[in-house]
Amino acid sequence: MSNGPVFNIDLAAFHADPYPTLKEMRATNPIAYVPQLDAILMSKRADIFKFEKMTDVFSSVQPDGLMVKLMGQNMMRKDGEDHMAERRAIFPTVSPKTVKNVWLEQFAASATEILDSITGKGHGDLVRDFAMPLSADALRAMTGLTNMARTEMDRVSQGMIDGCSNFSGNSKVTANCHDCTASVDRHINEMLPILRANPDYSLLSSQLQSGLSEAQYRANIKLVISGGQNEPRDVIAGAIWALLTHPEQRERVENGPATWLQVFEEYTRWNSPIGMSPRRITRRFDIGEISLEPEDKVFFMFSSANRDEDFFKTGERFDLAHDTGPSIAFGAGPHFCAGAWAARALIAKIALPMVFERLKNLRISDVTAKPVGWAFRGIPELLCEWDC
Repeated sequence: MSNGPVFNIDLAAFHADPYPTLKEMRATNPIAYVPQLDAILMSKRADIFKFEKMTDVFSSVQPDGLMVKLMGQNMMRKDGEDHMAERRAIFPTVSPKTVKNVWLEQFAASATEILDSITGKGHGDLVRDFAMPLSADALRAMTGLTNMARTEMDRVSQGMIDGCSNFSGNSKVTANCHDCTASVDRHINEMLPILRANPDYSLLSSQLQSGLSEAQYRANIKLVISGGQNEPRDVIAGAIWALLTHPEQRERVENGPATWLQVFEEYTRWNSPIGMSPRRITRRFDIGEISLEPEDKVFFMFSSANRDEDFFKTGERFDLAHDTGPSIAFGAGPHFCAGAWAARALIAKIALPMVFERLKNLRISDVTAKPVGWAFRGIPELLCEWDC
């Protein structure tokens, strides 16, 4: 166990809004053991940026971690060549070229169909009615699980996320996660003969063509679903909410000089959809007077890094004038999110410009809406109105 300082948190308050607590940590104990999470939290951007690259000490290999136990050992829980080999296997699916030439047209078609179905209603929940189905359609296409319904894609994603962040050991959450992984396996089983006979650019097909083992491709599909549904869903809904609650920023993007890509980058900095990434300490390692010991659990707090005062003087504000270059919303090392390019395309090129163009005079009807969560952060519901 590390000899570092102990920092206690209020779990309920941390779930509702972790940022005040993380600000205090940065100021007083930037590397500290948090008993309520049974982990050492790193809250400074410089530390995370440096140590995430030191995979020989801060390892992603976590055989006893919740993700591995519940979903299998995917590429995010591997280091070195084992990790890179699987990233190379999925690159044909997520490369910028494939996103531009294959997926972008499908993203646009899905957004058009969804918006056609809701424009005339004049009101709705833009999480359930827009962000969720659009993210699900994108993920169905990219994974190759086109046989999975939109609502099931959202359900299994959330169920696996809940399972992987179930640090309190709630048995119902664990059971639901097992049900969700079983559903993914059934859908994979149905698609295997189809994709073997008709290969395409999907994740399942790319992994089959690369020769990855059954355990590898199943675990990686579950990984991509667990993050690839909730993250775009939460960023789409969250960015809409941010613009609607910051009219001066909305004006800047709709009438210039800001861009939709700036909205994407600033929102993911301001309310990081993935708040942390866990690591396992492989050997004794000293950081100043703090000694980390083998098997210590460390959480790299991306959410805290992205509001670090050393890099973002007004980081608590949503402001499209910010330089988001130092943001590490998608990681900073070899585990940088492989789907980041696809997420940028889906959200900045399709989702945000289309929703504000199609839903005239878009406005929030429930002013209490706001993001929640610390490991994963998103808006549960976004009730809005617009002119028919």
